[in-house]
Amino acid sequence: MSRISFVLPIYNEAQNIPKLWEELTAVTSQLAQKYAIEYVFVNDASTDESRTLLDQLQLANPESVNVLHFSRNYGHQIAVTAGQDYATGDAIIIMDTDLQDPPAVCLELVQKWEEGWDVVYAQRRRYKTNFIKQTTAFVFYRLMAKIANVNIPVDTGDFRLLSKRVNDEMKKFREHSRFLRGISSLVGFKQTAVQFDRSPRFAGKPGYTFLKSLQLAFDGITSFSLFPLRFVTITGVLLSAASFILGLGYVIFSLLGGHAISGWASMMTVTFFLGGVQMLMLGILGEYIGRIYVESLNRPLYTLDNKDR
Repeated sequence: MSRISFVLPIYNEAQNIPKLWEELTAVTSQLAQKYAIEYVFVNDASTDESRTLLDQLQLANPESVNVLHFSRNYGHQIAVTAGQDYATGDAIIIMDTDLQDPPAVCLELVQKWEEGWDVVYAQRRRYKTNFIKQTTAFVFYRLMAKIANVNIPVDTGDFRLLSKRVNDEMKKFREHSRFLRGISSLVGFKQTAVQFDRSPRFAGKPGYTFLKSLQLAFDGITSFSLFPLRFVTITGVLLSAASFILGLGYVIFSLLGGHAISGWASMMTVTFFLGGVQMLMLGILGEYIGRIYVESLNRPLYTLDNKDR
């Protein structure tokens, strides 16, 4: 019998776990006649009662529930990666555990997989979040679509189904600054979308703060685009050309009998502007160099805190 694995990252979701389990098992009961079901929960060092609840689930369902506990908090993308590492299914479904990814959509993902698709990503028709997050997400996805060196579908998160061969390929990618939806696109194979409406968070606070979302955006851009580096080059060329033209104009003006141009305020403004541009460019270069340094250390992505592992 074929197996379907659910990869479920957990960070302080104690209020959501009982409801998630109720809705998830209601959905998977419709699949259980055709498939064996596996649930891989990854506890990202939660500080609430999540660990206890997950251990209870595993104790009550030893055949189907596998719980991984991190030794410290590694973040959502690493938690998903660990789940992918330990999932054994012929299809792997990645979904968040705050019920914003409706479990019922999984039936549509499986249906598309049965039709022969290797990657079935859930594409949001609409957001149910605050205006700032909605706007920045809208802009980010369309910016990535323009500058990324792979085709990353807009309005998609990590909620998706992967065939076993896609999951096996993704496990070869071990970079630390992870952007899994980009890696999923990078490996190729047949991919399609299932559209859905994202639900409000059931309980608790979002794990992705604005700063964490910004960090994920930086990881995505620097992992799948050289545009920031090209932007540095283009800006340098344009500023150099502008400086040359201004300097040449000043020389010509002086030769034609013009008076010397004075102005402390304008000079300081230009100086601070150029200094700010230089710092920005150094920061962009530093982002790429920092990532090279982290990868060169070749450290493991995560450490487990399971007594049996």
